Amino acid sequence: MPIFVHTLKMLQPHINYQFHSTVWRLEIDSVTDILFAEIRDGDGKRVSFSAISLENGEIYFNDLQTEERWLISIETAYDGVLLLHNYQSESVPVHKGIIAIDGKTGKTTWSNYTHAFDHLSTSGPVIYDTRLQPPQLFIADIKTGTVERQYQPSIDTEVDNHILLPEMTSIEVASSLSLQLNTFGNTMHYLDHNSFRIVSLHAFADGTLQQLLYILTADNKIVYQDLLNDNIQKLQPESFLLRKGQLIYLTGKSRLKVLNLDTF
Repeated sequence: MPIFVHTLKMLQPHINYQFHSTVWRLEIDSVTDILFAEIRDGDGKRVSFSAISLENGEIYFNDLQTEERWLISIETAYDGVLLLHNYQSESVPVHKGIIAIDGKTGKTTWSNYTHAFDHLSTSGPVIYDTRLQPPQLFIADIKTGTVERQYQPSIDTEVDNHILLPEMTSIEVASSLSLQLNTFGNTMHYLDHNSFRIVSLHAFADGTLQQLLYILTADNKIVYQDLLNDNIQKLQPESFLLRKGQLIYLTGKSRLKVLNLDTF
């Protein structure tokens, strides 16, 4: 009998959205709570981007494409702006240029192909001119791309994205949680939040390896479960994150699900 059953009725996703292809990366704007997804179709060598409100599930844009179809990727997102970068070539993964996209309209607001992104600070993106050596870091206005001043580490601190990632723990903990599974591997991902225990692990069912997600109460009652990946060949990396009481994860590498745990 398969170990996966349909999602329990006690807890349901706040967002349940199917992308057209594999989600390569997720980026969350810590100011506006917009989640950006980078979707890559390897067969067609095509990249697109989507933006979803974590607050209400509104789709701001979907399947957004740029003039560069393949050698482009997400850099960061902040204060309603998504920053993208190109690559120098397919064989050299060096970032090239900065393209700014409005997080709600999907329109390009500015671009700069002589500068590159270094990291994100509370004052804005930290950038540098690729034509100058050694590199000198500056703060740019993320809304306009204007270089404002020199970067000051003591002032321009890193942005807190409020993301909590699960810890690795022994797979033997699964037996104490009353999860009667034919588990695989020595470890599983585990995270406590309020009265919930969130677990992700690998197990065999019907001769195939699966990756599963469980949410349990403090007394080990299962209130939610889902199949993350099926018929896989090896252990998969960490599969979920928690941010501001929302559990965020992917199933089948292409469906986004978000659960509001603080409202249960």
